[in-house]
Amino acid sequence: MNNQDFKKLLTVNDIGKKFNGISVLESINFTINEGEIVGILGDNGAGKSTLIKVLCGVIEPDSGFLEWQGAKVVFQSKNDSTRLGIETIFQDNALVDSMSVARNIFLNREITTRYGFLSHKKMVESSAEVLSKMTGIKGIESTEKLVGELSGGQKQAVAIARALYFKNKIILLDEPTSALSVRATDALFENLKDLRNKNFSSVIVTHDIYNAFNVCDRFIVLSKGRIVLMKQRNLVTLEELIKHVSRA
Repeated sequence: MNNQDFKKLLTVNDIGKKFNGISVLESINFTINEGEIVGILGDNGAGKSTLIKVLCGVIEPDSGFLEWQGAKVVFQSKNDSTRLGIETIFQDNALVDSMSVARNIFLNREITTRYGFLSHKKMVESSAEVLSKMTGIKGIESTEKLVGELSGGQKQAVAIARALYFKNKIILLDEPTSALSVRATDALFENLKDLRNKNFSSVIVTHDIYNAFNVCDRFIVLSKGRIVLMKQRNLVTLEELIKHVSRA
């Protein structure tokens, strides 16, 4: 894939962030284009999760700025990035255990009737449909089941289903496969590839180089808060990725 053929969605310009005087991100520059899967790799402490939180508005950078489709933007919360078209899946899933699977998928974006009442039936049916497409997920017999009764992997599946249902232009995934089985991981990647074919983009933050190498179109490797490698999939080897990550 030649990313020059695709429209720029999110551009990161010279982003920097410090905590207690310690630099966590420094001079970060890259662009997420339409219709690609980007892997952000690095060892623990490389700055991957902090970067994701900056991209979605959970953390404000100390320097630099973001652009959305060429226009400068300032995210003051995750809601700001969501409204623009960025869906974020964190490691902790941000789900409500006391609510059903269906209510979690449509949380803050509920389907309502023409009279403003919640359309419970429609949310149950729609959430069941999107979960059924994730064929590697087992054990969720009903989307009326409480999320608190699910396993870690099943909760991750619900968070991913929420992102897939709303099909925002970019999906940010922070360690999405950490609690998933091999089959569920394969199903997730197939869904991301399908979205890519429809010109949606995904950013996968992971320390799992092998999984990333199998699905990503482009790689950004972080080490101690800096980008040390940024290459297209067809211009880099697995061994080269491993070498740069291991230098962290």
